[in-house]
Amino acid sequence: MKLNKWGIVIGLVVLVLLFCIPFYTAPADSEFGGTDSAVTDILQENGTEPWFKPIAEPAGPEVESGLFAMQAALGSGIMFYCLGRMAGRRKAAQDAQKPTSVED
Repeated sequence: MKLNKWGIVIGLVVLVLLFCIPFYTAPADSEFGGTDSAVTDILQENGTEPWFKPIAEPAGPEVESGLFAMQAALGSGIMFYCLGRMAGRRKAAQDAQKPTSVED
């Protein structure tokens, strides 16, 4: 299987644009709070009570952000490890099917 260089380049450009566009299109006075906090605020305004309390509250937004980043890094590490293993198995299976020639 041959990879198309231009397809990879276009994919990377699209990925960067998807990441950067929200920073330029958002109003100057808005904050990037995220959907979780927005939904929580709306539900609390309507009088909804939380079902449970957290076991331990993070010390601050920096700690919460760091924990989220660690969780994302761990998840992506596991995902890419699995993808690498699958690619290695596929390559090993392809190498096993190739005829071997013995040179004297």
